[in-house]
Amino acid sequence: MSAAVSVDQRNVRVGMLAMLGALAMLGLGYASVPLYRLFCQVTGFGGTTQRASESDADIAARIAQSAGGSTISIRFDANTANDLPWTFRPAQPTDTVQVGIRDLATYVARNNSDVPITGTATFNVEPEQAGRYFNKIQCFCFTEQTLKPGQQVSMPVLYYVDPAALDDPNMKGVDQITLSYTFHRVKEQGL
Repeated sequence: MSAAVSVDQRNVRVGMLAMLGALAMLGLGYASVPLYRLFCQVTGFGGTTQRASESDADIAARIAQSAGGSTISIRFDANTANDLPWTFRPAQPTDTVQVGIRDLATYVARNNSDVPITGTATFNVEPEQAGRYFNKIQCFCFTEQTLKPGQQVSMPVLYYVDPAALDDPNMKGVDQITLSYTFHRVKEQGL
């Protein structure tokens, strides 16, 4: 009889361990998106840009002055998801900027529908290794944008390219960085 109790206890223990393992995997599944996003923001992986403050930009500008005025071309790209009836484009397709110096890019968006629509922008930088050096100080992509029917707005992006890019061997030969945005419709709650 003691052998039967022992087998039952082992079965309960194995069952509990299996349940704990399943719960742990479920928890990691939910945590994977925010953890991946944090990883990309910290490392610039996948062309994820960095978010900078005004003081960071001031420091970069001082460093840039000692860098001898190196420049790089920035190409601006704009896209919309299929379910978003907006026209979205950069005000100018390219710009040449001094590394470490703040610059302002402007995108233009227009709601072509007859109802207000809220959109949110996802973004990335190509080539991927440039993501860690492309710093946005202010950007329309940090918040959702609501456009009324027929409304057209200018959306600024204040950014700079970190002078540390000049010392990175992976950035050698990179003479143009592409900043790309895609606007997606924000799904209304309850849908």
